[in-house]
Amino acid sequence: MRAVRAFASRTDVTAPVPFATLVQGASRGIGLELARQMLERDRDVFRGKSHGGVVVATCRDPDNADGLKELQKAHGDRLRVLRVDAKDEASMKAAAATVEREFGRLDFMANVSAVLSEGKMRPETSIARTEAENMVESYRVNALGPTMMMKHFSPLMLKTAELNLAGNAHVPVIANWSARVSSIGDNALGGWHSYRASKTALNQLTRNCSIEFARKKHPIIAMCVHPGTVDTKLSEPFKKNVPADKLFTPEYAVTRLLEVIGGATLEHSGNLYDYAGEKIDW
Repeated sequence: MRAVRAFASRTDVTAPVPFATLVQGASRGIGLELARQMLERDRDVFRGKSHGGVVVATCRDPDNADGLKELQKAHGDRLRVLRVDAKDEASMKAAAATVEREFGRLDFMANVSAVLSEGKMRPETSIARTEAENMVESYRVNALGPTMMMKHFSPLMLKTAELNLAGNAHVPVIANWSARVSSIGDNALGGWHSYRASKTALNQLTRNCSIEFARKKHPIIAMCVHPGTVDTKLSEPFKKNVPADKLFTPEYAVTRLLEVIGGATLEHSGNLYDYAGEKIDW
């Protein structure tokens, strides 16, 4: 398998639409920062020249997504905000139809949404604290959500792949936000049953999709990434226990992960990498 890099300079200038990114879970935290960086840094990171790329940012409640509204003021029609609920497949199907109608294809998709502590949910410190309802909720958001996104948006990424098969070296990428705690081999502490297991399931589902893409000779990278511990609402309940040099800002985490994703090749597909580009064992 040849080492074709993602986001490499394109030679096919006849492509009908600009570089199109989708960030699922973009209303705050890492997702919002990823949308911002894709809008502001597209020239030097992905093309080497201006390409007028568009970003599709999705969230559950666009009307109350103040951060995205600020980005919209700065970037105008280069930012398209759509409603997608990680637990509502119909919303994903509708969003995919909109992206196809407006942009024709998709180059890069990041599935960022995750749930760890919400409502009565808390990371479990023992099996006695697990609740079936909370475990199902974790699976719905952390594993099934990204999987349904891959189901509905990978056909649009295949259109990009088909445009670039003739030696173009531009490979579309699906990056699913996972976590180091998803690793079975790296698990020496236990606990966090729902979150760990749901992210482990996401790893397996991403691996399955990567195998399917390869079997069908669809040059699409499907990979998982670990951003480290990032200072966001998700980490709020436990970040006081994280050493200062290991608690990253969203800006730092996104910058590092874009370097990893931007340098990915088809050999990276189906694997989990951290913010430093190191492969994490399953």
